[in-house]
Amino acid sequence: MTAAEMAAIHAACFVTPRPWSAADITATLDSAFAFVLSEPQGFLIGRAVAGEAELLTLAVAPEARNRGIGGRLVAAFLAEAMARGAESAFLEVSAANLPARRLYAAKGFELQGKRRAYYQTPEGDRLDALVLTCRL
Repeated sequence: MTAAEMAAIHAACFVTPRPWSAADITATLDSAFAFVLSEPQGFLIGRAVAGEAELLTLAVAPEARNRGIGGRLVAAFLAEAMARGAESAFLEVSAANLPARRLYAAKGFELQGKRRAYYQTPEGDRLDALVLTCRL
């Protein structure tokens, strides 16, 4: 999957936080520690370094949701993180994103903390981010 294809899926999924552009995706993947996992209608970008993995973003095309793509990508992320030597994983998710929160909980992520007013909507409202962690 190309950076442009990933950016198109990301734009269909996100308003807050703002969607990643193809340039954002390319710059992130240029890091020595970053990796991408993909299926035809979804992708996940993560990184693993110094025993810790971060799930940076996960996007599944709206028309392909509820087919297990997100769950498979998160499971693959956890496996890849362990293969890269990570002992734990973390992510940030909008407190308002209930489907994502349910998915991450089902994969073993637990609430570690909250970043108040972390995200800003296009209208200027502020949303909390939840920090979730998972032992590998």
